[in-house]
Amino acid sequence: MPADPFDPRADAEVLRRAMKGFGTDEKAIINVLARRTNAQRLEIAVQFKTMYGKDLIKDLKSELSGRLEDLIVALMTPLPQYYARELSNAVRGIGTDEDCLIEVFCTLSNHEIMTIRNAYQTTYGSSLEKDLRGDTGGHFKRLMTSLCIAGRDESGVVNQSQAAADAQQLLNAGVLQWGTDESVFNMILCSRNYNQLRLTFDEYHRISGHDIEQAIKGEFSGDIEQGLLAIVRAVRNLPGFFAKRLYQSMVGLGTNDSQLIRIIVTRSEIDMGDIKREYIAMYGKDLGAAIADDVSGDYKKCLLALIGAY
Repeated sequence: MPADPFDPRADAEVLRRAMKGFGTDEKAIINVLARRTNAQRLEIAVQFKTMYGKDLIKDLKSELSGRLEDLIVALMTPLPQYYARELSNAVRGIGTDEDCLIEVFCTLSNHEIMTIRNAYQTTYGSSLEKDLRGDTGGHFKRLMTSLCIAGRDESGVVNQSQAAADAQQLLNAGVLQWGTDESVFNMILCSRNYNQLRLTFDEYHRISGHDIEQAIKGEFSGDIEQGLLAIVRAVRNLPGFFAKRLYQSMVGLGTNDSQLIRIIVTRSEIDMGDIKREYIAMYGKDLGAAIADDVSGDYKKCLLALIGAY
């Protein structure tokens, strides 16, 4: 929720005081920036530059360090540019962060993906689709290309006979033939609207006796399997999809901080309440408690403030 009342000049003053002189008042920075929307934070940055002739992000970067710096800089970045940077990091350099690609392209709307594509082109002078195709391979490359085009039907209109036909096509392309016709799964899962896909998945279960997720796990492996499963799970329960991603970012040895930060920053204004409810339902533990157990210091405080637990 936007802070109300909101005074960007007063917030800019608080931030200036927090970074002036010896030492940094991290608590003051968190209290302002973690309790404003992305749009409000951008207004504060404009006022900060107007009042002091300095770039707020540069000042924050010079005063902060470590994961808190990463989190605060993410908060101060317009979302399309933030996504563009995350995708650039995922495809450039050694190795590919397929999890990041899957998370972004399998969950966002056509408009969101097109906005990110434009931000990517502006920022890096390169086509996002071209960079994706250059860094991925095989069926996973085709899946990412299809999603990057942002041509999914978003009408929400359902057609029972189409669902029946698609379900039969999926069955024929997988379980009922030797080998798998990946193009059929790609075409249906990347082009149909979410309501239509839910109907198709129900129809698939009715005619086959098993769930579509079971079919994907049996027919695919590796990145293409994870990508197709992500589409199914996002279609069925988007907050549940992100709850699972948050759990995976914190479970086991070490923390996947980039994933943890990305989900909390991008979902905090959209469906974080729903994600928190799904998290406790799925794992029997409050999301805030899970974060508090996994990270520490001002980084922890900022994450907790963003999900409304501090």
